[in-house]
Amino acid sequence: MNGGGCGRRTVLGGLAGTALIGLSPVRARATETAAPAPARLAALLDTLRDDPHPDLKGVVVLRRGRRVAEAYYNGDDAGTLHDIRSATKSLTGLLMGITIDRGRVAGVDAPIARYLPGPLPAGWEAITIRDLLTMRSGLAADDTDPASPGNEDTLDEAGEKTGDWATAALAVPMREAPDRTYQYCSLNAFLVGLIVEHATGQSLDRLAQEALFGPLGIAAHSWRQLPGGHGTGQGNLSITARDAATIGQMVLNGGTYKGRRVISQRWLSDSLARIHPIAASDPYADFYGYMWYAKDERLDDGRTVPVHFASGNGGNKIYVVPSRDLVVAITSRAYGKGYGQRRSQDILLGILATLS
Repeated sequence: MNGGGCGRRTVLGGLAGTALIGLSPVRARATETAAPAPARLAALLDTLRDDPHPDLKGVVVLRRGRRVAEAYYNGDDAGTLHDIRSATKSLTGLLMGITIDRGRVAGVDAPIARYLPGPLPAGWEAITIRDLLTMRSGLAADDTDPASPGNEDTLDEAGEKTGDWATAALAVPMREAPDRTYQYCSLNAFLVGLIVEHATGQSLDRLAQEALFGPLGIAAHSWRQLPGGHGTGQGNLSITARDAATIGQMVLNGGTYKGRRVISQRWLSDSLARIHPIAASDPYADFYGYMWYAKDERLDDGRTVPVHFASGNGGNKIYVVPSRDLVVAITSRAYGKGYGQRRSQDILLGILATLS
């Protein structure tokens, strides 16, 4: 969709020659211990203004539930709504959890055909909600292959022609039996969102406002609607960097925010679990859960820090670091650029080193 995909995590163009703002000096500054941590964080974020790529937008750092540092770049500010692309998928996963918590969907082992309008292609009856959440549906959907029937851009074009993206999506054939192979694709997240809409009788946007954004105090956002009126569970949610960090804080808190239960702790635990290893196909993640990633980030001193995160094209991130009581939200417009993901990872590593 959206001219380059909501959030494909393949490294386009490679990493060589990106001149990544010299983040080795950034990390060197992060190891200085003379100044208090907030001052060192501010200095670290200030070095990012030297980035030769004018597409970094914002960085917000929460420590122990408090905002300890933030910076904005290239025209953005604290109130700017930013398209976080496929980091939206992680929020769609949260909305599925809320839907299950409310008893509107039986659970992750329920067949998706129970909640979708038929008739469906042969083999869809074997797909469960868990298969969609873990990107193991077996559908012939590959966002990196234009010839794939379920390619995101192909479905978008078909939806524009027919006026109903869902009709095209529900006609995608099977590639193989479900629960065999991890294949990242936007179709799975769209279907999760479609099931939520059918099960609750609400649009994704309406449910998010009532059950997620409202309890978190998120007042302003924009979420694209597809032809046919369906939400884009796969991407195109625009929020502020501060609000992205607030979502991360709720996840870090195990589903609560300011003492209020937003989503069950069990759902958060299952979502962040290291369910399927994906390091062989993804240089920035080790495992995939329910539309959330996990990775052991290695610091320069050899220590490793477990990190959970939502990820979108261009380097859009919501990092959750339980061992450091830390949340880092990064907004970026490096859409389709290989350096975007690397830059965000290096920003996180610099912050982790600063707070060691």
